[in-house]
Amino acid sequence: MTITIIGSGYVGLVAGACFAQMGNDVICLDVDENKINRLKQGIIPIYEPGLESMVLENQKLGTLTFTTDKKEAIRNAQVIFIAVGTPMGDDGSADLRFVRSVAEDIGTHIEREYVVVVDKSTVPVGTAREVRSIISSAIQKRNMTLVDSAAIDSHSVQNQQGSQSIAFDVVSNPEFLKEGVAIKDFMSPDRVVIGTDSPKALEVMKSLYAPFLIKSDRLIAMGIESAEMTKYAANAMLATKISFINEMSQICERVGANINDVRLGIGSDSRIGYSFIYPGCGYGGSCFPKDVRALEKTAADFGYKARILDAVQVVNEAQKMLLVEKITQRFGENLAGKSFAVWGLSFKPETDDMREASSLVLVRELIKRGARIKAYDPKAYEQASFYLKDCLDSLSLEGSKYEALKGCAALVIITEWREFRSPDFDEIAKLLNEPIIFDGRNIYQSLNMQSKGFEYHQIGVKS
Repeated sequence: MTITIIGSGYVGLVAGACFAQMGNDVICLDVDENKINRLKQGIIPIYEPGLESMVLENQKLGTLTFTTDKKEAIRNAQVIFIAVGTPMGDDGSADLRFVRSVAEDIGTHIEREYVVVVDKSTVPVGTAREVRSIISSAIQKRNMTLVDSAAIDSHSVQNQQGSQSIAFDVVSNPEFLKEGVAIKDFMSPDRVVIGTDSPKALEVMKSLYAPFLIKSDRLIAMGIESAEMTKYAANAMLATKISFINEMSQICERVGANINDVRLGIGSDSRIGYSFIYPGCGYGGSCFPKDVRALEKTAADFGYKARILDAVQVVNEAQKMLLVEKITQRFGENLAGKSFAVWGLSFKPETDDMREASSLVLVRELIKRGARIKAYDPKAYEQASFYLKDCLDSLSLEGSKYEALKGCAALVIITEWREFRSPDFDEIAKLLNEPIIFDGRNIYQSLNMQSKGFEYHQIGVKS
């Protein structure tokens, strides 16, 4: 198929590379000329394992191209994916200005007799209907005739005046990619959700995703509004599990229980499972914080107060302060003259994404109290320079995990990168002023840190 993906960010770039890998002709369109020029040179703007090699391979084959030319990218596409950002607005709702702008562009430039337009961006319920209305208006401004997709066959349809008629359908196809394993998720999905009321569009989407579903048929068809809701409900459920286990960790610390044992005890129940019940210093990223707030705002717009969603956010924001509280309980509120080593800045391992990361709260709060920070992350150096540019007078970004330890009062672990799991503890003790670790992800909870000579603070276990 001939596919155009509008938006070359995380979702668009992964989708484009994976569709091209299956033999489709894919054009990635973006208004950011600098980004497109870099992509043409093989420079990938995000870190995602396996993505760079896949992009370069398909560029070489000619199945994946990049452009800023809207008309050229849109006019002959059979399937057009909308994969632009939907940032959070001031009131917590999803900002749809980029989606609306893209819908206008699609209506202005499509020329095929039948096109499937796919909402891949995370959007509130009702967006697909709005996108359809915008595209329809733009087509009618061109004095072209809109016809129902059921009336379109393999030949162009002409109206009585001889002008071309166009049919299109708008489909909701939410993404469920996990950063760090996005290529694997896309190439072998646990489900593909298609929201549409058009049998013709559904057949197109089934054909498009068939190569990814050879092992099992995991395509789930439903109404458009249900598909839009599914994305938000999934992220809200996962965020709820994280906040739940973090709230249990707070109770465990106070009553003398061990959250690591409690997690094993409840996770063994098949109704609960172990996924997303790891205690830590809060969730971040581009999805959970934004989507939970957007879903809460949608509920409020329809007259319902989403109490669970509100609690999920309150718990998460408090959890991001937990390491700060542990550090100040140990060293006092005045941290002037002290340096702290921070391992991990991205919101999770295997990504350089720092949006809403717990590290942003910790670094700023410690600096506010007079501390200096020496930080190391395997991939997020460039992102840290951007997101923490206001802190660079008191923050140094080190080239190795051990370099970050020199002369520091304690080590603080924020992100559970693999290279942090089995470090040289003798070297850590030698480089720190005192052998003190604040473990925000409990990665050393199974080790006897006291026997190694460390003062060890973790989440959900009384120190």
